[in-house]
Amino acid sequence: MIVLGIACLLVVLPFVGIISTSLATPEQVIKAGGFVLIPEGIDFTAYRSIFIGGVVTRALLVSVFVTGVGTLVSLTLTAMLGWALSRRGSIGNRQLLLLVLVTLLFSPGIIPSYLVVQQLGLLDSLWSLIIPTAVSAFNVIVVRAFFVGLPQEVMDSARIDGAGEWQTFRYMGLPLARPVLAVVGLFYGVSYWNAFFNAMLYISDSSKWPLQLVLRTYVVDGNQIGAQALGTDTALPPQTSLQMAILVISIVPVLIVYPFLQRHFAKGMLTGAVKG
Repeated sequence: MIVLGIACLLVVLPFVGIISTSLATPEQVIKAGGFVLIPEGIDFTAYRSIFIGGVVTRALLVSVFVTGVGTLVSLTLTAMLGWALSRRGSIGNRQLLLLVLVTLLFSPGIIPSYLVVQQLGLLDSLWSLIIPTAVSAFNVIVVRAFFVGLPQEVMDSARIDGAGEWQTFRYMGLPLARPVLAVVGLFYGVSYWNAFFNAMLYISDSSKWPLQLVLRTYVVDGNQIGAQALGTDTALPPQTSLQMAILVISIVPVLIVYPFLQRHFAKGMLTGAVKG
């Protein structure tokens, strides 16, 4: 119990320090040498500075768009492909399933991927952050396993009532698959939100950078955040405060969404993992 408590404390303390530093007064941050564990007062100057309308605000809007649209596109394609692969005996089912499984073992590589995106005319487009990673083979297999495990009697009853394949998928398959789709959607959403490597490859216009690339540039690489980049001509708080504020903004959305999907997590993953 003591060891577990110490481990939890070691995990929580960095997050507390990040939030405290982003909310501490500039004087306290300078006095503490850049990292504050317990702030003496609350100061939102760092957050006001990055939300004025500069690079961080634009990056946040880009990340929201990419995550929202990307998750919707990925869920739609994954659910439809998972359903198609679960219909045993359909034309090309085995060949298509083999093609999906092969992608789990072999990746195309950076250069071929870049050439494909270039040929499609997606360079410097936000769609280059969505389309190349729109479908995950692992998630498709999980969704397929769920659909394979559905009672055949349910499918037969829908067909007896005159439902076609699309109606069966829409009105029977999708409602029953909500737990596994919630989990897969969480996987896709977190992946899109945290992705920065594709932006490094395909996006050269800094106005289209996602938040994680801004985080890497100004926090991980340690580049200075100037007033011009933030779109202001006023004095800025210490760089550490700005960096910690950006870090908090990049973490909070996932922490907000996760509790709403947590109840589906165990059920969705176990159901998709042990069937078929």
